[in-house]
Amino acid sequence: MLGIISGTPLLKECEVFRNVKEVCKGTEYGKVKLMITDDIAFIARHGYGPNNHILPHIINHQANMKAFQEIGVKEIIGVNSTGSLKIALQPGSVVIPDDFIMLASYPSVFVNQAIHLAAGLDREVRVKVLRAAKAVGIDAKDGGTYWQTTGPRLETCAEIRMMSQFADLVGMTMASEAILAQELGLGYASVCSVDNYAHGLVGKDELSMDQISAMARIGGATISRLIVNYVAAM
Repeated sequence: MLGIISGTPLLKECEVFRNVKEVCKGTEYGKVKLMITDDIAFIARHGYGPNNHILPHIINHQANMKAFQEIGVKEIIGVNSTGSLKIALQPGSVVIPDDFIMLASYPSVFVNQAIHLAAGLDREVRVKVLRAAKAVGIDAKDGGTYWQTTGPRLETCAEIRMMSQFADLVGMTMASEAILAQELGLGYASVCSVDNYAHGLVGKDELSMDQISAMARIGGATISRLIVNYVAAM
């Protein structure tokens, strides 16, 4: 079974979710609401609707990844909305990152065990994602570094100037998911929708969530084609 974690627009737009059933899965870290078909398990990382929006800094990542593991998911695609840290990486682009930076504290399923993993993204799942993108004509960038911040606030101009020296994308969720998936023995790769230039990278206008959300909807329509092909090839 393939796990997909994303925002709700993908659930509405992607044809592979036409016959989903709702399942509430209890885990040792909390309950998770999933939408499931025979082949796919979907989690809306920010909740299911404006009245139940889960901000990035309070997402229960442990519960989400554990729920995937317990229902038999082996591979996970995280669809992530990101800001570009490079002028050449324009909004509307799709990036399949191959590394990430997370300097803040991060969630873990290890509490009393002396286990130290070299964190990363799953190579095999990344290859499959890139293959699916190519098959449907999406010019996805192969590789890039994602910098995860804590959120929910957007970054300052000074922070973006620093981050842009070391990374290509900025977001608030992917690294936490990738680390936990790896700890649980699950293959995780990310498909990043570039929805805006990071704050202060171009011009002086402040970013608005309405602008970011509008571009995320456009990116979701593109990425849904990738997901359809990935599932068809399973």
